[in-house]
Amino acid sequence: MSDDMGGGHWAQQSPIGRAGRIITATRGEDGPGEVELEIRGGTEVFIARSAKPLAKGTPVICVTTLGPRTVIVLPWLDPKESLLDLSEEE
Repeated sequence: MSDDMGGGHWAQQSPIGRAGRIITATRGEDGPGEVELEIRGGTEVFIARSAKPLAKGTPVICVTTLGPRTVIVLPWLDPKESLLDLSEEE
């Protein structure tokens, strides 16, 4: 059996650098929220911390981890969505 079948490759993928969206608003230093990140061939929910409050639906990128299920996120403009916005303006 290969490592992939036992979760080897997929389980080791880091959330750092992964894009996602806030699904439960963060409150900055007052408390965490939740983020759904694109990872391991699908999406997963992580506890999200941010320096400033981030509203539900805010696109973010994960910049570091604070354990296996907690991440630090920053607001991020998804380049794919930016290109879609430009094509709609024509």
